[in-house]
Amino acid sequence: MSVGRDDPGAPLSEMRGLKMRAAQVVGPYREAVIMFTGLMRTIILYILIIAGVRLMGKRQVGELEPSELVLSLIIADLASVPMQDYGIPLLTGVVPILALMSLTMILSVLTMKSVKFRALLCGRPSMVVRDGALVQREMSKTRLTVDELLEELRIQGYTDISQIKYAILETNGQLSVLPYANQKPPTARDLKVSVEEGGLPRVVVSDGKLLEQNLKALGHDRPWLDRQLAQRGCRDLEKVFLLLVDEADAVYLAEKER
Repeated sequence: MSVGRDDPGAPLSEMRGLKMRAAQVVGPYREAVIMFTGLMRTIILYILIIAGVRLMGKRQVGELEPSELVLSLIIADLASVPMQDYGIPLLTGVVPILALMSLTMILSVLTMKSVKFRALLCGRPSMVVRDGALVQREMSKTRLTVDELLEELRIQGYTDISQIKYAILETNGQLSVLPYANQKPPTARDLKVSVEEGGLPRVVVSDGKLLEQNLKALGHDRPWLDRQLAQRGCRDLEKVFLLLVDEADAVYLAEKER
């Protein structure tokens, strides 16, 4: 039996069809919005984490102070939650991160102003070797084993403890080794040799691209650079992988591998 226009079931079926078609259209759109929202949340949190790391200065993970290491771990944990769970408001992760960054800046100012506060927060260096002898009390206090100490000494090129005047365990966990004066390698001053200062080398060409700002800072122009390339058998700038020039005009050229 066919359904007429006056059949009350017809509008209902048409509405269901419209809802199904609308769901088919809205579904992909909603997924795209969710993906875009997740992308923007990730970018914002990533920028905040980079800012937090920059506040700690240019250090490697092994050189962080205890407070800086704790900060980096907490920030990473706070950022991961709103980055994965879209149901959590973004401010839930942003506000604690901003608070920690502000606290870090305050602590940095306090450590610069107060020696006592710096010692309380970061600790004090410990001398583990003095006059070629182990300071066992300091090693016990810092929980530094003999194997760990010998490993650090070997990394820095020392195998004989008796050659070391001082070995200091810094607050960031690094070991500073100061050998006796007669164990230090001779310098040009000791040998009474005159050595010319080369100055800081600047990158003039990197992967075939000319850095004009560095070239001008050295007091040279493009014709001077072309002459230097011609003298070294390289006339095409795009074939240069790296070109360094120092203040004494010493040139280092590395061509791209073919």
